[in-house]
Amino acid sequence: MSEPEAFFERLSENRFAPTEGTRGPWDPGAQHAGPPAALLGRAVTERPGGRTDMRVSRITYEILRPVPIRPLQTSTQVVRAGRNVELVEATLTPDGGEPVMLARALRIRTATEPGPVVSQGPLVAPPGDGGSGRFFPVPWDIGYHTSMDWRFTAGAFTERGPATCWMRMRIPLIAGDEPQPLDRVLVAADSGNGVSNVLDPARHLFVNADLTVHLHRYPVGEWVCLDARTSVDSGGVGLADTQLHDEKGPIGRSAQSLYVAPR
Repeated sequence: MSEPEAFFERLSENRFAPTEGTRGPWDPGAQHAGPPAALLGRAVTERPGGRTDMRVSRITYEILRPVPIRPLQTSTQVVRAGRNVELVEATLTPDGGEPVMLARALRIRTATEPGPVVSQGPLVAPPGDGGSGRFFPVPWDIGYHTSMDWRFTAGAFTERGPATCWMRMRIPLIAGDEPQPLDRVLVAADSGNGVSNVLDPARHLFVNADLTVHLHRYPVGEWVCLDARTSVDSGGVGLADTQLHDEKGPIGRSAQSLYVAPR
């Protein structure tokens, strides 16, 4: 079976067909949330008539139900328009179905003249210092787990607890399109709870119902690092908190609310 050339194929301006490269590790008919999250990020930044002097500072996703591997349509609307800040809502809907993912993106106008650069946060070892970590066992040969490169500099999928993992897209988001910096971070950010899981995935579910990504800058280069930690309460509610980096330093952070339960 051949590897897909991209996560999605464009069918029309705002309609896309997901490939097998989007398939998540739990359900053969459902996508990992990373590729559709990046697709909604594209919808926000490339909507017709959208401003080019703004950048996504924060984007929050509500994952309403599993995202199926069938044609999907994106739609956007401006919730708040301002001179310096705007709020854009994007929706992902399968053909003939109900919305499966919503996103609200806060975009901030970028400065016309370069200002001071202040970036604080712990430094992480570069991807060249890590090993190519194996994904945990998946019942199918092709999916998100084969569409990404993984390099752990701390922890591993087979270990419980905090982990630091560099990720790189092996295929573009949309066939025929060059990957964009925002694509790279949004495709990866939803994996924070997976790389830092604290429970045996064979015995427990730990599903995220949302994802929020804050960025003070977009990544430079192909690699994005997730320095992730997961906490779980006895009531079955968890939080995955992830510092995001590129090879130049911190770029932001992401958070995921988790539903945790025995299988």
